[in-house]
Amino acid sequence: MPIPVPRVEIGFDVVGANAPLFTLDSATKGRLDNTEFRLSGTIFYDVTDKVRTISTRRGKNRQLDEFDPGLANVVFDNNDRTFDPEYDASPYAGQIIPKRAIRVSSGGQRLFTGVIDDWGLTYQPAGDSEASAASSDAFSLFNTQTLPSGTATPQKSGQRMNAILDLADVSWPTQDRDIETGETDLGADVFPADGNVLEYLRLVAKSEPGNFFIKRDGHVAFTDRTPQAGTTFLTFADDGTGLSYQGLKVVYGSELLYNEIVLQSEFAGEVLAQDPESIAEYGVLNLTQSGLLISDGDYLQKLGAYYAIKYSQPEYRFESLEVVLDELDPASQQQILSMEIADYVLIKFTPNGIPPAIIRVAEVIRIDHDIAPAGHMVSIGFATVDNGFWTLGDAIFGRLSTGNVLGF
Repeated sequence: MPIPVPRVEIGFDVVGANAPLFTLDSATKGRLDNTEFRLSGTIFYDVTDKVRTISTRRGKNRQLDEFDPGLANVVFDNNDRTFDPEYDASPYAGQIIPKRAIRVSSGGQRLFTGVIDDWGLTYQPAGDSEASAASSDAFSLFNTQTLPSGTATPQKSGQRMNAILDLADVSWPTQDRDIETGETDLGADVFPADGNVLEYLRLVAKSEPGNFFIKRDGHVAFTDRTPQAGTTFLTFADDGTGLSYQGLKVVYGSELLYNEIVLQSEFAGEVLAQDPESIAEYGVLNLTQSGLLISDGDYLQKLGAYYAIKYSQPEYRFESLEVVLDELDPASQQQILSMEIADYVLIKFTPNGIPPAIIRVAEVIRIDHDIAPAGHMVSIGFATVDNGFWTLGDAIFGRLSTGNVLGF
């Protein structure tokens, strides 16, 4: 199968005869009711014809890690100096600068939305030249912003997320958010002097606990701790009953093994939860989370007990798998390209073809794309959902016999 058609667009503030701007008295560009020709502002230009390779990275490596800023790197053919900031004859002269908006898509599906942080230029003696645009998503912006002095309002975790994004010092557009309300009550904490916006939002997510990340369309996303009922699953399988994959990596070890949990909140105090059987088997392995914003002491106690159960034993986890998109039919390609962080998937793996198959439900925590003329490779990273929160009416999370824990 052919690879899905990639597309790279960069936002330039370009004027001139060739710019798609409104032009008075023009038969085509002068119509007031058109949406193609604009008065001013950033215009996204399709620069795909200059693209050599594309790579995007979004997510994290382990369940208890923070989500990293999403990254993209696009390498362009620059033999004609189109992306040379010192070349006045470039169609984008004066616009090859940092902080230009960039969008990366494939097969009509957005893969990455962010801004260009750096332009790298490479010149070879033989005359072959490249320009690379190293980009990041909104997390990098939040990491440069600071909280104003003030005191928060007691509210749910998702409400706190929105309150921070509404601050004049942050001012993130409402239409670019996908924020769930949250299940956890947070206290009225005093913002730390010059506190970092990204770190504070991560603390809100940790207090839920939930997922806080930037989606492929650039929206700020926050999901609470409870899976949505009726969750549908994309199935990966090595027996022909799902999407084919390769390069499956399995982890079975102590990277997420904790049997002594210490949780501290300035509003709810400190709790200690232990799993005696795990301690007797493996010794004391401590996980401490301090500075949480949880206001309910009973909830803090139950969260500690939940962690002590969830992380008390070594984890057998499907860490990642790889998919070669050009080996899939177009419909399957679209399923992969539309996948998002925090989606759930079903994975079937039969080691060396010897049954029985190992079957796991996993949560997507990382999605990487590598696109070149030779093909399009997708690497997907997972977190286990063993001992997930029980959810009424859900085919997977509604079964008590599979290790799901009653919510609290």
